[in-house]
Amino acid sequence: MRLLVLTVFTTAALAQTSAPPPTPSYEVKRASGPIVIDGKLEDKAWAAASIAELAVTWESQTGPRHKTLARLLWDDDYLYVSFDVEDADITAQFTQRDDPTYRDDAVEIFINPRPSQTTAYIGLEMNARAVWYDYLRVTTGPNSSQFFKRFQLEGLRLATFLDGTLNARGDQDRGWTLEAAIPWVNFEELARRPAAGTVWRFNLNRWDGVEPNRRMTIWSNPLATWPNPHVPERFGEMRFVQ
Repeated sequence: MRLLVLTVFTTAALAQTSAPPPTPSYEVKRASGPIVIDGKLEDKAWAAASIAELAVTWESQTGPRHKTLARLLWDDDYLYVSFDVEDADITAQFTQRDDPTYRDDAVEIFINPRPSQTTAYIGLEMNARAVWYDYLRVTTGPNSSQFFKRFQLEGLRLATFLDGTLNARGDQDRGWTLEAAIPWVNFEELARRPAAGTVWRFNLNRWDGVEPNRRMTIWSNPLATWPNPHVPERFGEMRFVQ
């Protein structure tokens, strides 16, 4: 009997320790007033928004450890996204839409408006120059996916504000901020326009630094052994509230 009890206890303990940690949840509040997309985050509505801090990182990376704070809001017309990032050396080389902005100092948001599935989501990757790469990412098989670069967000508004000097490697920068407004029409093939109580899924991450010293931080831990943000099964909740 003792052996049986010990076996059951050990099995239960192993099951408990092997369970993945829960994903986080974020409350997207309704904007209390107008938001001017100028990259400065000075509108009063942002002060009431909840903060999502990007803190998950990988010890194998040797890049800088800078703080990254993100906020989301919504109204009848847009989903608003902002980032406030520390950055001692602001660098961004790419200047054309759909360039590989993730190679620059960049922030990203991945949005799945239909949480019942994890095979498709919208990606938006934005560098410090306010240049973006947008796509539809679709799982095409086991351990394989396709990025549909021809997907284009309609009516996206985006701006950044730099507290420092872009691409001047010898000086000391302080950081940069970003604002984006995404019209709801871009999600209508996947989901209805959200209302209070609607739940979508999403993730946020940032690329910071210059190779070989470069680091990715992320909001919801993908539980990947290497820096990989494209794990939709581990996206956190986006809960729309009043």
